[in-house]
Amino acid sequence: MHTNKNIARTMGILYIIGTVAGILSRVLTGPLLSAGDILRDAAANEGRVTLAALLVMTMGIALTLIPVVAYPVLKKYDEILALGYAVFRGALEGATYMGITVSWLLLLPLSRIYLAGGVNAAGAQTWAKTLLEAPELGAVLMIVFGLGGLMFYALLYRARLVPRWLSVWGLVAILMNIAAGLLAMFGVFSPVSGISNALQVPIFFQEMALAVWFIVKGFDPKAVAE
Repeated sequence: MHTNKNIARTMGILYIIGTVAGILSRVLTGPLLSAGDILRDAAANEGRVTLAALLVMTMGIALTLIPVVAYPVLKKYDEILALGYAVFRGALEGATYMGITVSWLLLLPLSRIYLAGGVNAAGAQTWAKTLLEAPELGAVLMIVFGLGGLMFYALLYRARLVPRWLSVWGLVAILMNIAAGLLAMFGVFSPVSGISNALQVPIFFQEMALAVWFIVKGFDPKAVAE
């Protein structure tokens, strides 16, 4: 029982670390997207771009560790769903975060070539915005994240490891996230657009509520005992 409580607490802390790192990364790159000359601004703020990329990596590591930490508990209730959760939210989501990290770091050599006059200015700015927004990677991330989350919340609902209202909230919110990813993949809107962000707000608040629950309450002792 003590071990299960520690696992739940670790999951909650990892959720918070990953979320805070992700928010900070976007705060750092926000000025670049609004800059008139992305590459010139990136060249003048290489440290900020590098730090933002490292924060994305931190977010990826923290969030992909969650299914690894949770697996010993979750596999007792449904090993297939627990393994699927680990594959989607661990391996696949982690690979996508690393792709975004590399995408952001590529801004730096591109900015140096741009300042040296080695590339077409208009084309370089288009590439810079594409690397920074990483639209294809963003769309894939939402779908991978959503499918993994769907398995996770279905397992939590069946096992009653947390209150069912929290699991249902997660299921509804994660379906909205998957919808946002699919619409972004078909080019209806960008993964970082206002509509996309609005569809992702429910899962953001749900995961923060779940993180607090894990830290304060842990898994339901009755469900664990059964």
